[in-house]
Amino acid sequence: MNFKLNIWYLPLIIVGLFVLYFIGGLLYFNATPKDLLVTEPITVELSVEDEEFMRESGLLLGTQWIGGNNIEILDDGEAIFDSMLDAIRNAEQTITKETYNFWGDEIGNAFAEELANAAQRGVEVYFLMDFVGSRKATRSQLNLMEDAGVHLVRWRQPSWFQLSRFNHRTHRKLMVIDGKTAFTGGVNTADDWLVTEGEERFRDYHYKITGPVVNEIQKAFSENWVAATGQLITNNQFYPEIEPVGDYRMQVTSSHPREGQMMMRKMYMYAIASAQKNIRLNSAYFYPDQPFLQAVAEAADRGVKVQIIVPGENIDQAYFRYASKNRWGKLLEAGVEIYEYQPSMYHAKVLIVDDKLVSVGSANVDNRSFRINDETNVNILSREFAEKRIQYFEDDLQNSELYTLQKLEDRSNWQKFAGWAAQVLGPHL
Repeated sequence: MNFKLNIWYLPLIIVGLFVLYFIGGLLYFNATPKDLLVTEPITVELSVEDEEFMRESGLLLGTQWIGGNNIEILDDGEAIFDSMLDAIRNAEQTITKETYNFWGDEIGNAFAEELANAAQRGVEVYFLMDFVGSRKATRSQLNLMEDAGVHLVRWRQPSWFQLSRFNHRTHRKLMVIDGKTAFTGGVNTADDWLVTEGEERFRDYHYKITGPVVNEIQKAFSENWVAATGQLITNNQFYPEIEPVGDYRMQVTSSHPREGQMMMRKMYMYAIASAQKNIRLNSAYFYPDQPFLQAVAEAADRGVKVQIIVPGENIDQAYFRYASKNRWGKLLEAGVEIYEYQPSMYHAKVLIVDDKLVSVGSANVDNRSFRINDETNVNILSREFAEKRIQYFEDDLQNSELYTLQKLEDRSNWQKFAGWAAQVLGPHL
């Protein structure tokens, strides 16, 4: 009797094992996309002051530096959204937009209405929003845009044929108006960046960019639109010939898990290796791998002053902060200064090297941005612009507390355990 009972259980066991294998495979491939990465120390003989730096970095990172651009820093939630919404209202031919988060009674509704209005007056509107990041968007917001003629796609909406890619999100924040004016930075299309009663808004930065480099930003959007829909967007109204409007030289770095080279991580590693005087770094989620940590520590060892600002207790994902601190020891021992921003959630993503090279955009210094997400950063080679960005960095530094090696050692056993437990999820973070 028992023998027969075991035989009946056998199919269930086989099915159970198959399900476990299937789920385990999905988790593994979502967490560890098949790509190559720089693991050996990088030696860069050029500094950001050398003209050859532009040529070499352009070749290594896949895109050349383009002159004749201008960039405006937007640092207040209301001002950022007002500038973007005003640009949408004045769009004449095309709008392309890509974002991770899209939601909110105020911001979600405002953008849905203005994009719908633009489509109704004849503007070609293409909107790519991440499925996970837009999960709080309302059906009325989505219907409003779709009914008005907005070409709306939710990136990697769950489907059986791309379950292995479900964890690979688009984390970009791009918007291009008439192919000539671009917005990018760390700000999503969501209410978190507005002042709410009793709470501070997210501290963040966004940028309005004009000049020939906008074509490269449009190209980044176009690549993901093809990946999402199979449709290639063509027409001169999307890619106009743009005359120089300023003096800034810029470069666009885009990264995809599928392209296998982790371009964003490579850009950061190359920039850090080129530093001779100082590195200033802002990151909302700071959880780099060991080769990256080693590169930063080696920069400090060779005399480069390294300052990093990360979120403090107001971080929106506390487990991430615990895990991150478990990796700070090597940096603190090397003399790296790590500061925790106090007033609110710190969402900025900025790298400044030797008071001249600046990288801004959507990328954090973590596994998700470097290996799993789609990201886009704009690099600026300008001492004038760097000085403007440094002033914002110094202002944020005034609202931050220095985290010392002693503080790290004095963490409670619970915090150390929580950090260790969070590290177990490392490939997924």
